[in-house]
Amino acid sequence: MTETVGDYLLRRLREWGVAQVFGYPGDGINGIVASFGRAGNDPRFVQARHEEMAAFEAVGYAKFSGAVGVCLATSGPGAIHLLNGLYDAKLDHVPVVAIVGQTARSAMGGSYQQEVDLQALYKDVAGEYLVEVNVPEQLPNALDRAFRSAQATRGPVALIIPADLQEQEYSPPQHAFKQVPSSKPGTAWPRPVAAEADLDAAADVLNAGAKVAILVGQGARAAAAEVREVADVTGAGVAKALLGKDVLGDDLPYVTGAIGLLGTRPSYELMRDCDTLLIVGSNFPYSQFLPDFGQARAVQIDLDGRFIGLRYPTEVNLVGDSAATLRALLPKLRRKEDRSWRDTIEKNVASWWDTVEREAAVAADPVNPMAVVSELSRRIPENALVTADSGSSTNWYARNLRVRGEIRSTLSGTLATMGPAVPYAIGAKFAYPDRPVIALVGDGAMQMNGLAELITIARYRDQWSDPRCVICVFHNNDLNQVTWELRAMGGAPKFEESQRLPEVDYAGFARSLGLTAVTVERPEQLGAAWDEVLAADGPALLDVRCDPEVPPIPPHATFEQMKSAAQAVLKGDPHAMHLIVQGVKTKLQEFVPGRPDK
Repeated sequence: MTETVGDYLLRRLREWGVAQVFGYPGDGINGIVASFGRAGNDPRFVQARHEEMAAFEAVGYAKFSGAVGVCLATSGPGAIHLLNGLYDAKLDHVPVVAIVGQTARSAMGGSYQQEVDLQALYKDVAGEYLVEVNVPEQLPNALDRAFRSAQATRGPVALIIPADLQEQEYSPPQHAFKQVPSSKPGTAWPRPVAAEADLDAAADVLNAGAKVAILVGQGARAAAAEVREVADVTGAGVAKALLGKDVLGDDLPYVTGAIGLLGTRPSYELMRDCDTLLIVGSNFPYSQFLPDFGQARAVQIDLDGRFIGLRYPTEVNLVGDSAATLRALLPKLRRKEDRSWRDTIEKNVASWWDTVEREAAVAADPVNPMAVVSELSRRIPENALVTADSGSSTNWYARNLRVRGEIRSTLSGTLATMGPAVPYAIGAKFAYPDRPVIALVGDGAMQMNGLAELITIARYRDQWSDPRCVICVFHNNDLNQVTWELRAMGGAPKFEESQRLPEVDYAGFARSLGLTAVTVERPEQLGAAWDEVLAADGPALLDVRCDPEVPPIPPHATFEQMKSAAQAVLKGDPHAMHLIVQGVKTKLQEFVPGRPDK
C-alpha cells in the first residue's frame, strides 16, 4: 500500500518516541486522522473535548515527563483554539510540537472556508520554529527540526500541513539541488558549565555572605541534590518560585516555601533579611519580593542567557546547566561555621507551619478552603502528581500543600491562565499512568474547562495502570481571586453580576460518568472524604463547599493594610462583616495562637 504524507508523519512520530498525540479531529486534518486508523492508533490519538484542552494536555504531559508534548488540530478554528495552551507552553518554557492542518493548497488565497493566515497567527507563539510543509520531500527535515527546536528552546513550535498534501504519496528528499535531507530522531544535549573565572567570582560572593538566601525555580529541578549541598555549606534558606514548588521537599527545615503574593511569611523574611542571594533556574518576575536593590550581593545560574540578570541587579551571572554548574561551584565554597542565620530560618519555618495549621482550623462557613489542602497534605501519596489551577485555590496550593518524597506538582506559572488543571492532570496520567494524580481546581475553572474534560478522564481511565485521578473542586460559587483583587487592589466591593457563579452539582455530573464522587458540606467530613477518593479504584471527584470569604492574605500584609481593604468592602460588599471577621481571625493566628474555632 502506498505510504501517504500522513502515514509518514506518524511513522516519524513513532521514531521520535511519541506515544500519544492530544487532539481533536476536523476535515483540515482528515488525511492525518485516516493515517491513525491505518497505523493501528500508534501513536495513540487522545481525543480532548476542545483543542485548547488538547494543547493543555500536551503541556501537562511535557511538564511532568520532560519529553516533548504533541498536539494536533484542524485548520482555522481548530488552530486558533490551540493558542492559549501554546502560550502557556511558551511562557513556562515547555517543549510542545503543534501540528495543524490548512486549507488545500489549490484554494489558498481564495478566501476559502476556514482559511486563516496561520503564519501570521502563530508567528509570536511559535516563532522559534514555524513552517508550512508544501511538498512531501520537505516533511522529514521540517518535523525533525520542529522536535529539536522545541527541545533546544524549551518552547512551542508549529508545523502546518495543508489538507491535500496529507493524502499525497510520500516521497523522501533526494540528494539534489534545493532538497534538504534530515537525520535520525534523537539528540543528546550537553550540560554546559559556566567559565572557571565566573565560578571563582560566584564563590567569592557566596563565601563573603553571612546571611545567604537561595531562590529556586523549575530550572533547578534536576539539581535538587546540589541545591541541598549548597544550602548546607552556606547555611542558606531556600525559597521556591511556584513553578519550582516540587524542587525541594517541605519537610526540609530550611525550605521556606513559596515566594511572592501567594507565598509564605518565612520566604518574605528570608528575602527581607538576607545579605546574599543565589538564584537557580528561576525567572521569578516580582522583584518587590526579592531583597531591596543594593541590600544583597547576588549570583544567578540559568541555562538560558536571555533570562539572566533580568529581575535583580546580579553581580555574577553563570550561564549553564544548574546541576553541572553547582557541582563545579561546590568545591570552591567554604562551610559557614556560624549557623545562627540557619537557626533563625528554621525557627521561622517551624513557626510558619504551626500558623498554617491554625489558620486551616479556623471555623468558616461552611468549610475553610485552607483545610482542604492541609487535610490532603496529611495523607497525600508520596509519588503523587499534583496540578493546580489559577484562582484563589492557588493560594492554598502554594502555602498549604507540603511537598515530600517523589511528589511532583505544577500549574500555569507565568500565563496564569484559568482552566489547565484538569487537562494537565490528563497529560500527567499519560506521562505516568502508574502514579496517582490530584488536580486542585476552583469552581470557576471547573465550569470553564474542567467539567467537559471529566468526560475525557472517564474515557481513558482504562489506559492507566493506576487509574486514580482525583479532581478536587473548591466550590464557593464565586470567581474568588478576582473578587479579592477587586477588594484589595481596586478598593471596590464585590460586584455580584460579574463574580457570582451559577450553582452546579459537580459530584452529580461526575457520578453520571461513572466516576466516584464525594460531596463535603461540613469540615468534619473532609478527612474521610480525602481518604475515600484517594482509595478509589478509579477516577474520583471531591466537591467541597468552601467559604468564599476566607482571605488569601499576602505574607507581608499588615493589620493596617487589612484595615484599608476592610474599609473598601464596607462600601457595599454583600458579605462585608463576614469577610472582615474571617480576615481578622485568620491573621490573628500569626500572632495570638489560641482556639481556632472561635
